[in-house]
Amino acid sequence: MLDDRARLHASAGRVPSLASLHVAVLLFGLAGLFGKWIDLPAVTIVFGRTAIAAAALAILLWLAPCGRGAFDWRMGVNGAVLALHWFAFFKAIQIANVATGLLGHASFPLFVLLLELVLLRARARSVDWGIAALVVAGLLVLVPEPRLDNRVVQSLAWGVLSGFSFALLAVSNRALAKRRAPEAIAFWQNVCAAACLAPAVALAPVRPDARELTLLLVLGVVCTALAHTLFIRSMRALTAHTASVVAALEPVYGIALAAMLLDEVPDARTVVGALLIVGAVLVASARAALPPP
Repeated sequence: MLDDRARLHASAGRVPSLASLHVAVLLFGLAGLFGKWIDLPAVTIVFGRTAIAAAALAILLWLAPCGRGAFDWRMGVNGAVLALHWFAFFKAIQIANVATGLLGHASFPLFVLLLELVLLRARARSVDWGIAALVVAGLLVLVPEPRLDNRVVQSLAWGVLSGFSFALLAVSNRALAKRRAPEAIAFWQNVCAAACLAPAVALAPVRPDARELTLLLVLGVVCTALAHTLFIRSMRALTAHTASVVAALEPVYGIALAAMLLDEVPDARTVVGALLIVGAVLVASARAALPPP
């Protein structure tokens, strides 16, 4: 009886966590469009994004009873990884288009699986390898020709780097989320990310206009502070691998938004690659919604 209650409680906790995760992923997908809307270098966009997000989270934590909490050096390391992740993410989108950058970033489930196997000694199931294989197949379909001077290949390379760094964050934040408030984790990581990028911005200063500042505010508050907090909170009830694979819906949301708002209609190659990745996402989402055996 107690085991049945525990399973029902765990299952009930996963449903709102999945909902929060999907909202966060939708906002992450929307963030990709800002790489086209804001005509600034990628390092400047990411610095503005993290600095504004850190300020917004500082206000939230000042009002919240949990507070910021003590600084943990692991959050500083994660902040540096976060800076690399978002820089590579926007670089990929600026080189080619939103769809290519987002789909390259969607390679992270494979990296999460490998990291959990090596660092956490997790036991991989056949379905996990199948999901990762679908993501890899989707990426391979996107490559028009194996040449480094091809813009699509360059964009995918930056996207894969973004995916790898995101996988590092997913695995690391899984452990931190058990002990620290998600808002505090997001705050410290954005502070450290902004601090890492500040020297590069100072060496090549760019002054954004009023429109770009407004877009940076939306990007930092809604698509970063809110989305980042929701994503980390969801990982309290979900494994890092499940959360990261569900987050592969990001290119689906992003491509749909780019088609509507930027008139970037995907070609057949992009659609096939996206379908393979979406297939992996649907399987992972269905498995995450089921109670554990």
